This record gives sequence, C-alpha cells and structure tokens, in this order.
Amino acid sequence: MQVKDLMSTHVVSVAPEETVQVAARLLSRHNVGALPVCSPDGKLRGMITDRDIVLRCVAAQEDPAKTLVRNLMTSRVVSVAPTDDANTATALMAREQVRRLPVTEQGKVVGMLCLSDVAVRQDFSTEAAECLSSICSNIAHRES
Repeated sequence: MQVKDLMSTHVVSVAPEETVQVAARLLSRHNVGALPVCSPDGKLRGMITDRDIVLRCVAAQEDPAKTLVRNLMTSRVVSVAPTDDANTATALMAREQVRRLPVTEQGKVVGMLCLSDVAVRQDFSTEAAECLSSICSNIAHRES
C-alpha cells in the first residue's frame, strides 16, 4: 500500500511570517496537533506543533501575538512522497520520533500522514503499534 492510500489530502498550513497566535488558532479550529509551515508557493519550510507553542513560546513567556512562526518552527522536517510505501513511512515515523509526516511532491505539501491514519487500518495495525511503541520507548529513555 502507498502513502497516498492512507494520507489526508485536506491540509491546513501556516506561513512562516504569521504569528504564533494565528498558528494556535488554526490548530484549535481544525483540531490538529501540527501544521506544515509553507511558503507562498506551497513549498514545505518546517512544522509547528502545539507542543512547540507551549514550550517555546508560552513557557518562555514570549508573546504569541508578536512571535513569528518561523522563530518557533522546526526547520528540519522529514517528509514522504504519495507513492512511497506505507511501511517505509511508518518506519520513518518511528526512526524520527514523529506521529505526523507531511506528504510532498516536488517540495510542495499535498497531504499529511498521521499515525492515526495508519492505526485505523486493520492491515496496518501491527505497523502502527510498533511505530508508537518505538516513539514511546525513546521518549521514556530521554526523560529518565
């Protein structure tokens, strides 16, 4: 099975020049935990998560209305192509410790693949469980 068979094609993104407050509103409005950060031409520039906002902005006592997304986003982002194998994508999630992967074609975001997209498929339940186990075990090692 390919990534395109599992990914969501409805992607909400944010521009690097937007404020963190705008990003937080988008996360809340669309009930998602992460947004791809895209330039006006649709090219992937980074990712920003609800956790980034809490830890790097709110906890650091920065003003979300004045802080730009580009100052908080993670610039080093791994992505997959729609034609990539879904098993390869879950292995990448586990290795990179992420639950969401932007799906790109020629550098432009065309979808998102979330661990939950994989987990709801019975034919991928083992891969999803292994991926989540890997993510959780590495988090536990970092926290101890």
